Amino acid sequence: MTGGRDRGARRVGWARESLGRYFSRPTNTIALAFLLAVGAVALLAEFLASDKPIACDVDGRFYLFPNLVEYPALADKDNQTIEAAIASRGGFAVLPPIPYGPNQVKVQGRVRWLEAPSASHLLGTDDSGRDVLARIVHGARSAGLVGVGSMILSALLGVLLGALAAYFGGLADKLVRVLIESLTAFPAFFLILAIQGLLGVASPLQLMFVIAATRFSDVAQVTRAEVLRTVNEEYVDAARALGLNHAQILFRHVLPGALGPVIVSATFGVAMAILIESTLSFLGYGVLPPTASWGQLLSDAFDNEGCYWLAIFPGLVLTATVLCVNLVGEGLREAVDPAE
Repeated sequence: MTGGRDRGARRVGWARESLGRYFSRPTNTIALAFLLAVGAVALLAEFLASDKPIACDVDGRFYLFPNLVEYPALADKDNQTIEAAIASRGGFAVLPPIPYGPNQVKVQGRVRWLEAPSASHLLGTDDSGRDVLARIVHGARSAGLVGVGSMILSALLGVLLGALAAYFGGLADKLVRVLIESLTAFPAFFLILAIQGLLGVASPLQLMFVIAATRFSDVAQVTRAEVLRTVNEEYVDAARALGLNHAQILFRHVLPGALGPVIVSATFGVAMAILIESTLSFLGYGVLPPTASWGQLLSDAFDNEGCYWLAIFPGLVLTATVLCVNLVGEGLREAVDPAE
């Protein structure tokens, strides 16, 4: 029991030291803050950009969260028509900062195709008349769901297979190594593109599973190497001597010591997943309309030459997000293993 408490105390101390090293660099803090902001935007997209108010009182009736709940009385109304009704008949409305939905085509009965940035549409409109800023906000959800979701799934699968292969060795190790080598023999993007072509209709959830099923090999390799390094440590031998079963030894004593490099590897996987999702959407094999995606916005820019706002703003957001993910991953690697 004493040895277990000592190891727990050492792990807590190691975690504190690692966090101290990570936040000692301002760029790491800035990158993490940016990613947290992108995550908040993805979670609160309906409260930031919507064609319905957050709350309103129209014709003597109060509506709470019509941006989330569909009210039949407001089905054919948007922020602009609701504001006009309030101006003539009284009431109030709490509008989101961006009073347009990601799929809203008409504003006050008019379609504003390919308008340059203005006071009405801060980042302009696309070739369907939709507000670019609203689509960037909602596109963060597709990027976040695919990036983080596929990372979590690939990390779970990679940790499980890599740990089992290294711990039991023999046939299990051979089978896992063959699987990893088979996946790494093909360029990941073209393998995913081929699978998406066969599956057809795409959704963020489908992309998440496809990317996770083809990108877990990196995490599996790291986990296997770390488990091989720790499986013969003295505390593992002591756990065997105490009669603990394989599951207890593996998940209580072996894997906790291997999680640092695994988290670093998985973090870099988020950036790759976001790039893959955007590239597939750009090519028409990713998230299908009307779901907003940064890659689709870039595809619109390709189809509408001269509309700089369709390329610059989504491109900057995508580049900044991927750059910050890589900075966080690099910072974590230096924090976990400062000797590198």
